Order: sequence, then structure tokens, then C-alpha cells
Amino acid sequence: MNSLEQKKEAFARLLTIMDELRAGCPWDKKQTLESLRHLTIEEVYELGDAILDADLKEIKMEIGDILLHMVFYAKIASETEAFDIADSLNAICDKLISRHPHIYGDVIVQDEEEVKSNWEKLKLKEGKKSVLEGVPRSLPAMVKAQRIQDKARGVGFDWDNASQVWDKVNEELEEFKEEADKGTDAARMEDEFGDVLFSLINYARFKGINPEDALERTNRKFIRRFQYLESQSALDGKKMGEMTLAEMDVYWEQAKSLAP
Repeated sequence: MNSLEQKKEAFARLLTIMDELRAGCPWDKKQTLESLRHLTIEEVYELGDAILDADLKEIKMEIGDILLHMVFYAKIASETEAFDIADSLNAICDKLISRHPHIYGDVIVQDEEEVKSNWEKLKLKEGKKSVLEGVPRSLPAMVKAQRIQDKARGVGFDWDNASQVWDKVNEELEEFKEEADKGTDAARMEDEFGDVLFSLINYARFKGINPEDALERTNRKFIRRFQYLESQSALDGKKMGEMTLAEMDVYWEQAKSLAP
């Protein structure tokens, strides 16, 4: 692996290239904080895909792409003397030190949960009005629900055990079914369905399951099986849209047996 000095040289190389691109490349000169935003989000999702694929070569490349974006934002900000990359790096270093008194101070913690709890309490001491302030508004709803629950747990607002949460899941399912059976109030059905999802995400958290990863794995599994259905039925001279459900189910079961 690279030494600390080599890592510093590599980062300095990226900073130099960023300066050169910002000065000489028409596309790079045109970019703003706002124009880069959606591209950064896309890069993060690409990293997420690489992680789910366990593709270390791609993970390496995507980390580089994200680092480029971070350097790009800091470069743009430095042009108006708002801040530069050193300010950002020092800010996160200062935050990490202050949020880890069990490493850089005399606080003693027993486990990971106590670390997380201390983290949220320290944020409140720093002037945050709510532990939920740190949850980005634009997060996908499922990820946002998970983060909200994590942060509430950090200050002690949580169920005692998983069985209580499962009872809540069943309670919310019954309430949703009651509204769905009526079928007269779309807003009420949506509210109750949201409660079901929120409680299921909570239960997943208690069981150590990442709901976003779990759903994405199911998405990929469905895509894999459905594409098998499409390709194999085409080889047999059949057309999608013209087969019965029973005919399609034969290929679906074949796909399940090949790759569960």
C-alpha cells in the first residue's frame, strides 16, 4: 500500500489538476456549485452500485470520482474566498476530534451504541436545535426513515426490543388493510401505507438489516429473473404480451431454480 507521503502527493496532484482544469477547460470553467449537484448525487449512486456488486476495482474508481467532486466544490468556493479545501479538511478533523471524546479525551464508552448516543448529544451541545436537523431533506424516503430512526435512538427514543416493533408492524398493517378495504379515501390509505413502511424499516433496523440494500437486492433479483423470462421465451419463439400468466410462470420458476 502507498505510504502517507505518497497519499499526500496523490492528493496534491489532484489539487493541481483541478486548478489546471478550472483555468483551461471550457466545461470545467463553466461549472457552479449548483450545476455539479446532480452529478455528485449520480456519482454516489454509482459508488453504491459498485459496493453492492462487490466490485473493488469499480469502487476504487468511484471513490476517485467523488473526491474530484469534493475538490471541485472547494475550488469554486475558493474563487470567492469563501473557503478552500484545507478549510473543509480542518473542519472535519476538528469535528471528528470533538465528537470522539473517548479517543481524544477522557470519556469512557462501552460499545458502538454508546458512541452513537454521545455523538447525537454532542451535536445538541454544539447548538443544534434537533437531533433530526442532520437528516437531509432530499434523501430518498426509505433512507431518510432509517436515518430518522437511528438519530432518535441515539437520544434514547426507541423501542426496548424487536418483538414490540413487530407488534407495531402488525398494528399498522391492520390499520392499512382497514382503509384499503374501504377504498374511499386515497389520502388515508397513503398515510397508513407510509406507517406500514416506517414500522417495517424500524423492525429491519432492530434485526440489523439495511432496508435500502434489501430492497435493491430484491429489485436486482426481479430484473434478473424477468430478463431470463424474456430471453428464454424468445428462444422458444414466444412473445412477451402474448403469453398467458401460466406460460410466463414456467420461465419464472426456471429462473428461480437457476439463481435463487
